[in-house]
Amino acid sequence: MVEGYNALAGQFFGLVSLILCVLAFSSKQDDRLLVLLLSANVAFAIQFLLFESWTAAALSLLVILRIALARRYPGNKLAMTMVLAASAVAALFTWQGWADLPAIVAMVLGTVGMFLLRGIPLRIVLGLAASSWALSHILVGSVGGTLAEALVIVANSITIYRLYRAKQRYPGVID
Repeated sequence: MVEGYNALAGQFFGLVSLILCVLAFSSKQDDRLLVLLLSANVAFAIQFLLFESWTAAALSLLVILRIALARRYPGNKLAMTMVLAASAVAALFTWQGWADLPAIVAMVLGTVGMFLLRGIPLRIVLGLAASSWALSHILVGSVGGTLAEALVIVANSITIYRLYRAKQRYPGVID
């Protein structure tokens, strides 16, 4: 585990991500969700760099590209495949051990979800990805990052419920 100022700075960036993630997953609007996730992943990448978790840091940076591409090219399987391939290359070059696996699982789930899903299914898959990211944070010792992902899961679950209820009340209006 990283000691000293790097660890303290890593915890700080985990807490910044926490705030951004809660705001993102509390949103009923997919575009706002994705924009806030861009900002959170910048903080997550910095946090993982400070904790010297190179695979998680590289994949967090690729998440930023993935979100931008998924917003611009929703449903585009070629773009999705390119992001997955770039993720595989990044993981190959930064792999330190099995502790890197949860970040890879999170990246795959998030990529498929963001390119192919919307509304409730998107948030379910992103919740599963958040669970994998939480494990990555636990493995590097990030309190802020772990809390961020736990609160993302809770906020995401509440938003899924809200969307479900709205869909029941206004069929055909909410996707």
